[in-house]
Amino acid sequence: MPLGQSVPSRRTLLATAALLPLAGRPAEAAAATAPKRAQHYYDRAAALAGADPVLKALVKALAPGLTMPEPTPLRPLRTFDDVAVLGNSFIQATALFTAEGIVLVDAMGSPDEAEKIIVPGLRAVGADPAQIKYVVVAHGHADHFGGAQFLADRYGARVMMSRTDWNLIAAERPANAPKRDLEIADGQELTLGGTTIAFHHTPGHTPGTVSPIFPVHWKGRRHTAMLWGGTNPPAATADKRTSLASVLAFAATMRRAGVEVELNNHGGVDHGLALIEQLRAGTTGAANPFVIGRARAQRFMKVMEVMLRGRIAQDQETAAG
Repeated sequence: MPLGQSVPSRRTLLATAALLPLAGRPAEAAAATAPKRAQHYYDRAAALAGADPVLKALVKALAPGLTMPEPTPLRPLRTFDDVAVLGNSFIQATALFTAEGIVLVDAMGSPDEAEKIIVPGLRAVGADPAQIKYVVVAHGHADHFGGAQFLADRYGARVMMSRTDWNLIAAERPANAPKRDLEIADGQELTLGGTTIAFHHTPGHTPGTVSPIFPVHWKGRRHTAMLWGGTNPPAATADKRTSLASVLAFAATMRRAGVEVELNNHGGVDHGLALIEQLRAGTTGAANPFVIGRARAQRFMKVMEVMLRGRIAQDQETAAG
């Protein structure tokens, strides 16, 4: 070695060696960094889902070109000691019962549906609709807020929605929009009758979608539940990226909270309708099929993440021609 030239350190030599395979095999290096095609993600999501009916339903729901069937009647049911599901096969409202009243998440699509489905549905499960204290609108689409003002007018319930989606319906001025009332901040908590519900902004489906985390009880045992506020991917690629970011952030929030129950306001997307009927028929024994456990709850979010990556990749493929 010429005099005065420094000797390379062991770390430098190892780093240089690590780069040699890439320099010698440019085709392999390019393949490793090339964007994955949409089908890669769809196949990966299907593999993650395996034979799990909840996860398989989610893969199907997030696939492009999904057509929702016409709604059919759904008999109300208490899915937990302190939770009931009311609605039809397309859209469901979720009632959370506390010692001081009811928190209703979503209000279906019209005053008529609120009057003819939600009100008698609550009575059918042994609850008094006059005890509705809050109507939480998960996002600003008509099938979620349509009955909210009816319930506010009849029972004095307060209507809650994120500021962004209050602004959305103010701009669009849809039929049956509720009067602007309470705004939901990200991370805000609502406590009623000793039950605390934490609201998390999960934008994407709409700019102000909200997903709550709250306690539920089954045969007296406490569990932690989440209700995903908006599942169907939005049309714009940028909004799909927003959805993806929300999924990643909410999955971390779920992990910290110990979420083990997955709920949805569209029970067709997560096998929820089938689970309701299994619970009604008593075929699950003492177990509650909505208690999927922490690992499956995280896998649910992972499947959603991978499917959204596929939808974004498909947008890019379509744009590229």
